[in-house]
Amino acid sequence: MFFSSNIKLLRKRKKRTQDEVAAALNMKRSTLSGYENQVAQPSVEVLLAFSDYFGITVDTLLKVDLTTLRESELSELERGNDIFVRGGRIRILTTTVGNDNEENIELVPEKAKAGYATGYADPDYIGQLPVFRLPFLDRAKKYRTFQISGDSMHPIPNGAWIIGEFVKDWTTIKNGTPCVVLTTTEGIVFKNLNNLIAEYRAFEFVSLNPAYKPYRLPVSEILEIWKFTHVIHNQIPETGISLESLMLSIENLKKNLLYR
Repeated sequence: MFFSSNIKLLRKRKKRTQDEVAAALNMKRSTLSGYENQVAQPSVEVLLAFSDYFGITVDTLLKVDLTTLRESELSELERGNDIFVRGGRIRILTTTVGNDNEENIELVPEKAKAGYATGYADPDYIGQLPVFRLPFLDRAKKYRTFQISGDSMHPIPNGAWIIGEFVKDWTTIKNGTPCVVLTTTEGIVFKNLNNLIAEYRAFEFVSLNPAYKPYRLPVSEILEIWKFTHVIHNQIPETGISLESLMLSIENLKKNLLYR
């Protein structure tokens, strides 16, 4: 984690003293010094405060060694254009592979969601998750499965399993795309996303259930995005499935198997 060296570098590039930055972030200078010297570990609230102050995502502050960047890249960041949101080397995903060196699909059950929020980048934690394979999925892409809870995405039922494809470049997400999102503030959520990065450096989260109002989260509060590909559950949706839709799904599945 490069948080300490990054905030120190960014502070000096802004030509700010520790007293000035501490005052701006409503903290003691000694506290800021502790963060810069790795004596203290920042809370989520502190990470968000630094993210807002420097205009750089939490993901970048934590995982990118800014001291290795070219001057042009640093200048781009400081102008508010976090190049790593578009999928730079920041998005190094912790994953597991089988004995055949092929990637597994890890499962994150409901009871593991709280742990995943803190252990998503920990190889030991990810290595303890259950795994499985689906032969019709693209081996060139990375998938993970999350168990959802609640009724905000009704008619997808409570307890269903959502298979998601890992998204490196968030700017490619189209409006209305259903995604599983790991956030710093709400943990794991499953919503339709509207892409507001260009205008507001944020996403709008929209539920299928109209009882839940849409809301926005800045990209600084987002850690991972997994685009919906399949759902696994043992209930027929209340709205029903048309024969045409069912036949189309079967044909798509057959095509995927055919071209493996």
